[in-house]
Amino acid sequence: MKIDRLIGIITILLQKDQVTAPELAERFEVSRRTINRDIEDICQAGIPLVTTQGYGGGISIEDGFKVDHTLLTQEELQLVFSGLKGLDSVSERSHSLRLAEKLSATAINTVDTMVIDLAAHYQKPLTQKISAIQEAIQNKRHISFCYCYEKGDTQRTIEPYKLIFKWSAWYVWGYCLERQDFRLFKLNRLWDLETGTNSFVPRDLPDLELDQYFSAGGIHLKALFEENQKYRLIEEYGPDCFQIGPKGRLLFERDFVSFSNLREWVLSFGSQVEVLEPERLRADLRRQAEKMLEIYQEHDI
Repeated sequence: MKIDRLIGIITILLQKDQVTAPELAERFEVSRRTINRDIEDICQAGIPLVTTQGYGGGISIEDGFKVDHTLLTQEELQLVFSGLKGLDSVSERSHSLRLAEKLSATAINTVDTMVIDLAAHYQKPLTQKISAIQEAIQNKRHISFCYCYEKGDTQRTIEPYKLIFKWSAWYVWGYCLERQDFRLFKLNRLWDLETGTNSFVPRDLPDLELDQYFSAGGIHLKALFEENQKYRLIEEYGPDCFQIGPKGRLLFERDFVSFSNLREWVLSFGSQVEVLEPERLRADLRRQAEKMLEIYQEHDI
């Protein structure tokens, strides 16, 4: 984008006494004519640039003109840099390297005090999906894909609007043409992604309230967890999410938006949880236990 290039040129001129138009053209992969127009735009914006012709000439900021180099503090730069390095873990190109090239060597502390890794087990497919969806969002193109969920596989086409990282997983939020509503799709369940050729007209977007997809809902869970599962409850919902119940077990109550997600979460605790409510889930868990018992009895050697 042009604004990014203009900021980049100004940043380079702040760090170097002088730079040539061919160097800038090569750096930003544009023509010398484009660089000349950029120089004119920067001058019109109020930053006086001087162009010197001939051998040893180049472009520089006029002597005596002061620009504040400290737009961000050292701490703020470090946080920005750490965040960009986190995005690098799921990006096909390095955002942090591009920033480092624009800033002086002393601008960023090279000692990492924070490490952010947003990648998943399927790193390469995830990176490819994020890149393709980002491009589709920018170009306002539909994306189509096969989506795997508890009821089987389904083919969906959506207008993509946002990429979201929540609870250790990536999602795409957009308007589903099949359901005629906004939906959230988990990228690790999304395969055979294709981008459409025609642009769509963006809709008026509602407020994105992630709680409606992840926690808030009408399914109320009341359960007793064994004390040795305390660490998991605290990890996911905080130290105030339970009370001490009978026999030292942990009484946990919370609303869930999806029955299938609730069932999967409870099943992950195995025999370390007893569901008190809802009765529908108690009955479902009994059926699951009976089915598992049949499987292992049939294969008992």
